[in-house]
Amino acid sequence: MSTPTWLKSLAWAALIWNLLGVIAFSMQVMMTPEMISKLPTDQQAAYSDIPLWSTIAFAIAVFGGLLGCILLLMKKALAIPIFAVSLSAILLQQYYNFVVINSIELLGLSAVFMPILVIIITIGLLYISIKGKQQSWLD
Repeated sequence: MSTPTWLKSLAWAALIWNLLGVIAFSMQVMMTPEMISKLPTDQQAAYSDIPLWSTIAFAIAVFGGLLGCILLLMKKALAIPIFAVSLSAILLQQYYNFVVINSIELLGLSAVFMPILVIIITIGLLYISIKGKQQSWLD
């Protein structure tokens, strides 16, 4: 079966989305204590003392998503396990955000929207990659 025309556009849009994730990660790891002290008090708590395992999960999530999109653009089935690892890392990072620091209590319900969107998009990319392998769009 031939590759659908929408796949390339979707992969490019997802690549841009994941580049935004890389930027968000970079901004978080470059935050100095002085920068954190200028945030509202509730946000200071969310950005202070983030454990290394959560930061590593964030890195794997965003760089995995970026690599998965590049592989999707190259029509490579290797995108499947890369997106699966990225999704696992997202879930681990969100465990920290929602269970360990209870970001909903700290930041309110607005703290839920972006993580849920990230999870939905990643599941969608994983699904499309699996479907692409099944339909021979990816090799």
